[in-house]
Amino acid sequence: MKQSFLFAALLSALTIISSCKPEDHDALTGKGPVTIDLENRAGSAPFAFGTNYVTAGGDTVNFSTFKYYVSNFVLVKDDGSEYVVPQAGTYHLVDAAVSGSNSITLADIPAGKYTGIKYIIGVDSLRSTTDVSQRTGDLDPAGVGADMYWSWNSGYIFYKIEGTSPQSTEVGNVFMYHIGGYGGYSSPMTNNIRNVSITSAEAMEVGEGHSPEAHIYADVLQAFTSPMNYSIASGAVIHMPAMGAMIADNYADMFTLDHVHNEH
Repeated sequence: MKQSFLFAALLSALTIISSCKPEDHDALTGKGPVTIDLENRAGSAPFAFGTNYVTAGGDTVNFSTFKYYVSNFVLVKDDGSEYVVPQAGTYHLVDAAVSGSNSITLADIPAGKYTGIKYIIGVDSLRSTTDVSQRTGDLDPAGVGADMYWSWNSGYIFYKIEGTSPQSTEVGNVFMYHIGGYGGYSSPMTNNIRNVSITSAEAMEVGEGHSPEAHIYADVLQAFTSPMNYSIASGAVIHMPAMGAMIADNYADMFTLDHVHNEH
């Protein structure tokens, strides 16, 4: 009798435990935000204006400007399926001189576990050529995006770094790299849009009450290395898209995931 009572008590306890599994409490439902924090870096060091850094090729660089566009975000679930974030809300200008511009919130993401983030460095051809009334916020060529737009070339500057270097032969030892070129709309042109794909071993858990943050490093020195070391002495000023392809190839891998923080 005693054994039967103990068995019944144990069975009841197991039933309670199984009905209160952690995944039931942490069920991902509804929608939630995903925050992407882009921390600007210079190699392994924090990025700062007025600081000397050394490129992989041995050039000394001191930055006065560091800006870039990221857009067209796609989130990849742990089962490989993708959620394309509505395009209109995905255009962001990250300016190292503007506090908070490096924090990007993607709202109303469907519940799920996401292990990948995709986006582009730049502004796609359709948005670049659409009516100016559709280019607001960070894309406003008369506002926030004023110095990231070529009126003479009718296109956005995707990536801009400026500063000084003793290796520059320009007046004042300046360097200026303004990289753009969306591939053309009615006729072909240089395409310096670059794709970014980041994967995470730890899933971003999204849903009602779940708002993960992905902390990503953005290394300014990548513009000068890999796949090819770029020497400032070989050209300290670039404004034309065709001349900027090598710089774009280099900074295409400027982003690396540091960690994911899941908030419940």
